Amino acid sequence: MKDLGNLKYFLGIEIMRSKIGILLNQRKYALELISNIGLSGAKLVSTPLEANVKLTTVEYDELTGTTNDSLYKDVTAYQRIIGRLLYLTITRPDISFAVQVFSQFMQRPKISHWEAALRLVSKKSLELEAFCDSDWAACLNTRRFVSGYMVKLGDSLISWKSEKQHTVSRSSAEAEYRSMAGAVAELLSWLRC
Repeated sequence: MKDLGNLKYFLGIEIMRSKIGILLNQRKYALELISNIGLSGAKLVSTPLEANVKLTTVEYDELTGTTNDSLYKDVTAYQRIIGRLLYLTITRPDISFAVQVFSQFMQRPKISHWEAALRLVSKKSLELEAFCDSDWAACLNTRRFVSGYMVKLGDSLISWKSEKQHTVSRSSAEAEYRSMAGAVAELLSWLRC
């Protein structure tokens, strides 16, 4: 057996070490995916899915008489890209919902599904971003809310948390403010580093 040293790249995940911890990212994997699809020169988009677009199945189109969206001929290519996008969600939770939507059409994708899936292009920035949300009275037994946040540096997820709160909020607005306070506290701790 040979000692190959510290792990740097494994199964499409890049491992970077520092004094305070380990950072995982799939930047190289995402760039290879973009290049393989032929979208290297494409413009970046701010959202993975277009707003207010409803993707439908072939069966639904047949029932409603819609004929303007035909089947995508290369089903294996669609399945391959969705599989690769599913693997990319390890470090890109922001595209998880969109990939889950596209994976519902794996058996009989339409051209609109293929075109929408190609929108999932990696953002190339080093901005510190935070997202938070809460679900008021999510626990039916205790009426407590569940809140969560995630903090990203560029495309890399650097911190996240989801928990059931210890107190009962009086309103959804109070639950949202508490969730936001947790996200801001986490952001401040990262800015002080």
